[in-house]
Amino acid sequence: MIPRIHKRGQRTLGLLHYLYGPGKFEEHTDPHLVASWDHNAPDPGREGNATLKQLQRLLDQPIENLDASDRPRKHVWHLSVRNAAEDRVLTDEEWGDIARSMVAAAGIDDPEQSGAGCRWVAVRHAEDHIHIVATLAREDGYKPHLHNDAVRVQNRARTLEVELGLRRLNQGDGTAAQRPTSAERHKARRQGRERTAREELREAVRGAVAGAWGEEEFFERLAAAGLLIRRRVAPSGDLLGYKVALAGDRNKDGEPVFYAGARLAPDLSLPRIRERWTTHHDPPADPRTGPSPAPGDPAGARRRATTAARKAVVVIEHGPDAVVAAHIAATGEVLDALALTSAAHTRHALHEAARAFERASRSHIRAERGHDRALRRAARELIHAGPALGRGEDGATTAMVIDMLFFLITTTAHRHARRRTPGRRPPARRLPRRSPRPTGRPPPPRPTSAPPCPAPPGGRAAPCSAGGGRAHPRRTRLARPGRHPHRPRNHPPRPRHPAHRRRRTTGVGQRTLPQRRPDLASAPHRRPPRRRPHPPHAPPPGKRDRPTRSTTRPPGRAENDYGSGELKRVGGSEHAHRTRRTR
Repeated sequence: MIPRIHKRGQRTLGLLHYLYGPGKFEEHTDPHLVASWDHNAPDPGREGNATLKQLQRLLDQPIENLDASDRPRKHVWHLSVRNAAEDRVLTDEEWGDIARSMVAAAGIDDPEQSGAGCRWVAVRHAEDHIHIVATLAREDGYKPHLHNDAVRVQNRARTLEVELGLRRLNQGDGTAAQRPTSAERHKARRQGRERTAREELREAVRGAVAGAWGEEEFFERLAAAGLLIRRRVAPSGDLLGYKVALAGDRNKDGEPVFYAGARLAPDLSLPRIRERWTTHHDPPADPRTGPSPAPGDPAGARRRATTAARKAVVVIEHGPDAVVAAHIAATGEVLDALALTSAAHTRHALHEAARAFERASRSHIRAERGHDRALRRAARELIHAGPALGRGEDGATTAMVIDMLFFLITTTAHRHARRRTPGRRPPARRLPRRSPRPTGRPPPPRPTSAPPCPAPPGGRAAPCSAGGGRAHPRRTRLARPGRHPHRPRNHPPRPRHPAHRRRRTTGVGQRTLPQRRPDLASAPHRRPPRRRPHPPHAPPPGKRDRPTRSTTRPPGRAENDYGSGELKRVGGSEHAHRTRRTR
């Protein structure tokens, strides 16, 4: 289920004419309402006496009630919700429930509350999608809260997919590249291209980045690919960014349509590309081209790429996140370089694999560059070695590097599955989260406390190491007033040791008084009962009737700044005794 919030508009009647009309390609069939804000809106598609003008007036009535200065400039909110082609056909009642859930999630109207939402209608003119039209003015005159409405409707769609048994999509993380607009798709269809200009430019720029060692080499590769380049230079002469365009992609004025690198993909902006060239190692002798391998040896370049990929598998499996992110991005460069230099019969499939893996190469984790130098050098060698043949040694080494890259990509998928990375985790039916426990085998026994160590003559016990434990039992931390001492969860109770002493302080940081614990022979092996701690500055139990002097701290005075006076116990428990000087 894919919900999409369209651009806001000004004419409610114009949008209704489109939804109830035949459509641009005669694709609208039987348009009718499936839900509305009051369950009683007129339906021009099913009711003969209802008109679009009547429906428009009812929708715009809260807008007309506002002052002209308070009316929003674009008050028409439009949301379309579409199911996948393989999903079952939903009924009008199910689509009505979906529409009510969507407007509630977006903040347009909450069906559980009456009289405080915006007016909206849901129109269905196809089997697989609906359109929701709303006016952005509530019945009480306030404007709706629509911050992050796109994120909220997407989250609601993931929940509805589970409830209705529809195709489930992964939750996005905000790193995906911008999709082509409908205008770009229609333009590519008119010009007879299979892909839009944005997609072709994205692939060309990725091929130019693969293995590049500097800005000059990067822009030389873009020019060699036949792209038009426009650089953005600061007044100081520093390069700030770049734009690229296809030679045949023109607007209505006959000018080329340029796309900035950040508009192609987040990781193709010039600052992000420069991070790939910044390493922790010494730069090459020629910063423009770097160390160039000998051309004409594609088989040797593929063997070295296989070795680099095999080492990267171990890093991706056990390395830290920042280093792994750099290796994953460098693996994408190797795939791009391999697709550019492979034989004609495998080039298309490798391009598809590179585009599919590109989604996993983007992450919110900042990559730590420099550790991926081996993979980037392998991509550079593949580019400079030239195209490979599909037979003989070239074909064998190509198959070898493809096999190793398959293991590397599988390792990346397993890591994303373990970390449960949004948008990159494979379905659960392919990668189980954990291996099932074999039947017939009992669960491992829980650790038990070791027997107490006998105390030697003299009163001090030897360090206890029975059962593989620590040399000394863990001491119980002193609790602050009002808190229990810290104990680890699911930890067996430890016996009290006579050689360990408890410390009680005076509260003013001057001296500590030792206190011995009872002997092990008389202490039962069980956890001491928990008692409710006393609030700070309160007398212990049994002394509430005794008249005491006030221990309330004056405002502006430090906790230990009480002056001279008698020592008084203001909190006590089995675990700690704290005293404080009172005025």
